[in-house]
Amino acid sequence: MDLDTGRVKLTDLASCGGCAAKYSAARLEQLLAGFVPADAADLLVGLAPADDAAVYRLDDERALIFTLDFFPPVVDDPGDYGAIAATNALNDVFAMGGTPLLALSIAAFPEELPMEMLAEIFAAADAQVRAAGGLLAGGHTIRDAEPKYGLAVVGTVHPDGIWPKNGARPGDALFLTKPLGTGLIMTGYKRGDAGTQQLERAVRWMRTLNSEAADVLRGLAPNAVTDVTGFGLLGHAYEVAERSGVRLRLESARFPAIDGALDLARHGVRTSGDPRNRDFAGPHVELDGVSDTLVALGYDPQTAGGLLVSVRGDQAAALEAEFMARGLFIRRIGRVEEGAGVVVE
Repeated sequence: MDLDTGRVKLTDLASCGGCAAKYSAARLEQLLAGFVPADAADLLVGLAPADDAAVYRLDDERALIFTLDFFPPVVDDPGDYGAIAATNALNDVFAMGGTPLLALSIAAFPEELPMEMLAEIFAAADAQVRAAGGLLAGGHTIRDAEPKYGLAVVGTVHPDGIWPKNGARPGDALFLTKPLGTGLIMTGYKRGDAGTQQLERAVRWMRTLNSEAADVLRGLAPNAVTDVTGFGLLGHAYEVAERSGVRLRLESARFPAIDGALDLARHGVRTSGDPRNRDFAGPHVELDGVSDTLVALGYDPQTAGGLLVSVRGDQAAALEAEFMARGLFIRRIGRVEEGAGVVVE
């Protein structure tokens, strides 16, 4: 890093980047276990159980979605960093079935960073919020040696149109709306084990809002939805299984991967979030002859990942057809059955 000449690599200022920087899910469960918010009939989604965002009912037709998300740099390009951080926060609103309304920046930067870089981060985030149908209306900044950026977002949803994590039912089909592997590729690139092509592919997926996928899902009323982020596919699958009181059976051969991610996993690349995700979900995940490479992909922390969707089995074909008609990515990865935990075969 050379601040005097303006040649700054943002990722050099961070100990870990993107959603790999998330607090351990296992420790987070312990932390929140004794926290019981005050009873409120209009708090439709809070911590009992927790979900991708909080939801508060205003009246019979309107509810507000509240969420926030921020993290250290996952890439060096300031514009990509701002857009990815914004996408990651906005996607929580889409994961609840809502549409973004208003956003505020959460920013922590070293004072020595060139103003041009900060302007690129904010401009890219603003463009992404507008693309999602919302407005970036302000925020808060502090000084910090490690850069961090994200958004607090308010969205709207009909009280009867909320997509929870706890609604999966036996007989449902499970889908992913983005391929996996952003953590592997970002880590591999930083170590010199991945090239610019892999990086560009990952960045393109991380900049992709889940808005179009959510538009398709609204016509089908899915039983359960969550976005796959820092806890990895297997961590978020366990959350859906545990809160829904069901077992998720996943087909590892159908796990979609960004080009290059599986090669990196095969050669031992792992993120700092990988062991924390295994600690959290591992005791509840049964592996039936699955290769280490695909297990690593399943535990890989994603940044601005796709939606994990549980829909009635008789809706599966219609869902796939609609995604294909719109040119959107979709992959069926398993099913829901009676039982508990996650089985990967």
